[in-house]
Amino acid sequence: MEKNIFALKGDICYSKNLKELQTMEQGLLVCKEGMVEGVFQELPIEYKDIEVKDYGKKLIIPGLVDLHMHAPQYTYRGLHMDLELLEWLNSYTFPAEAKYKDEEYARVTYGRFVDRMVKSATTRACIFATVHVEGTLILMDLLEKAGMHTMVGKLNMDRNAPDYLREVSWEQSAADTRRWIEEAKKRFENNVPMLTPRFTPSCSDEIMAELKKIQVEYGLPFQSHLSENSGEIEWVKELCPYAKYYGQAYSHFGLFGGDTPTVMAHCIYSCEEEIQDMKEQEVYIAHCPESNMNVVAGIAPVRKYLQEGLKVGLGSDVAGGATENLFTAMMHAIQVSKLRWRLVDDTLAPLTVPEVFYMATKGGGELFGKVGSFEEGYEFDAVILDDSHIPDQDGLTIEERLERFIYLNQEADVKAKYIAGTQVL
Repeated sequence: MEKNIFALKGDICYSKNLKELQTMEQGLLVCKEGMVEGVFQELPIEYKDIEVKDYGKKLIIPGLVDLHMHAPQYTYRGLHMDLELLEWLNSYTFPAEAKYKDEEYARVTYGRFVDRMVKSATTRACIFATVHVEGTLILMDLLEKAGMHTMVGKLNMDRNAPDYLREVSWEQSAADTRRWIEEAKKRFENNVPMLTPRFTPSCSDEIMAELKKIQVEYGLPFQSHLSENSGEIEWVKELCPYAKYYGQAYSHFGLFGGDTPTVMAHCIYSCEEEIQDMKEQEVYIAHCPESNMNVVAGIAPVRKYLQEGLKVGLGSDVAGGATENLFTAMMHAIQVSKLRWRLVDDTLAPLTVPEVFYMATKGGGELFGKVGSFEEGYEFDAVILDDSHIPDQDGLTIEERLERFIYLNQEADVKAKYIAGTQVL
């Protein structure tokens, strides 16, 4: 189906704000030139002759937005969850990522990852690749051909990494980053470069300063990790004595929000000053609940971030998270918030279904512009879900069906997917 004018018919659900879901049984969602025209019970007269794709009683929701995932780690998802973060990186992650120097290996394994992404409910994502220029371009090429819209980062790692993966110098890291950006800008329209120092311990002050110059030069978004693990935080204090808290290791170089879209993953142990800095600089937090459990990191105080008015989305964090399925991330976000409320801080109420759904759609989608809702003027990202295999549906509202889907969904339940008005599944 081309980017012209058409409508999807079904049981529609989307967010306008953090607290409320908008639903319409047998509604009509109109797309014109890749944009949402509106949701209607009956088609307005000006649309009376357009094509209508009738999905019956299936659910129609906005495409999901994954703010944090590692494509090269997809090969060992669901494995090696017996270690904390830093030991896990050294024992499993770094050896796995080194394999992407082999372009044929990258093509085959990234192909499996992209195939899974197309079949998922995710339409937009922020993705970490590896330090390898050609491998990262292969990933972006596969995503582009598949119709996905993403931000992808070639990693920077010029210190505190194994010899087989560490970049030889900050100068070479910067030169490779520029070469990758120039090539990506020539070749890709919908999958754009995102500056991606892995995290402060693996990036020298010199490369961080150079990344700021590159950011100013090209106007690129930025992503990294922040306050995920207590040992990591102590390490940053040793490496960056100028930083009172972890976030200042980025803001010291002008790489912490402000004029440039910035995503920081995890933020489990952010102090009050760091929280206020993120709020003022409009840094997006990628909450990754499954990963935070698997690598024994902790439970982020997401309710506090929402109350403070911070920008919060969800991340699968494959392979710290065992699946790219963001419905699973929604479920885990609710569950770990209940544990934090019960065991850590009873002043922070658990998250709700409308809140995690908002985070996975409009909340995270804001990073990409007007994305993640069916309000007029938003980009037309839509996913069709079949929950007919789930019994005992009689009398359930659309909101109740969505809640049950979050807990009981299966991979095959995604029946169709549209990104910016183009059907990709």
